[in-house]
Amino acid sequence: MLTDRTAIRLYYHIENLSGRGKDTNKGHNVYCLIDEASTENTVVEVMAKFLRESRIGKALSDKTVVYESHVRVFWNTARYEESDKMIHLVLRKKDKKGKDIDVEFKFGVGDLRRVLDLKDSNDDLTIMSERLAKGMWCKMGFTGHINGKMTKTSFLKAYTFLMHCMVHSLSHRKGAYDEVSDYIMNIVTSLVLNIRYNISQVIFEYMKENCQAKGDRIKVTLWI
Repeated sequence: MLTDRTAIRLYYHIENLSGRGKDTNKGHNVYCLIDEASTENTVVEVMAKFLRESRIGKALSDKTVVYESHVRVFWNTARYEESDKMIHLVLRKKDKKGKDIDVEFKFGVGDLRRVLDLKDSNDDLTIMSERLAKGMWCKMGFTGHINGKMTKTSFLKAYTFLMHCMVHSLSHRKGAYDEVSDYIMNIVTSLVLNIRYNISQVIFEYMKENCQAKGDRIKVTLWI
């Protein structure tokens, strides 16, 4: 049975269908090993604990299984409706007799917040001060040009691990995994400084943008 958790994760974890769907690209939208057993007595032990206890801990480490057929059905039907500000789609599941049937489904920011357990609210900020974010880079040992690109290897090791988890699990990138997007850095800044930030809305905006894209649309899949 296809649950709402699967549906939202199916939409959000964006990458090339022919790559991830055929199990050939393990670099993008993978779940993170931030559990105690995997990180104990390592250089990232403290950072892993921080991530486990953060509001993105579940989104980073949760694993949901979907199938390529689900991805294809999704992309044939997904659309954003301004009238209710929700994404509408048709997903396929098995009925009681084992026959494939299509079920209409829709979700919004609140659903995404609930499923990923992001613990934010509609009243939280969605725009981060550039000065604040860049000041945070310096505190995290950033060695690159302050007005240049952010790369995860330009930070202290523990923060490199933090960026690595964010880019590979929550980013919508299909390549250039060393580079950290502005919105990912904003999320990082909010976590490190413990600032209220509407991560759910930021994620949903990128989902909506991709849903509305014309022509060569980015495909999606999920951790297998």
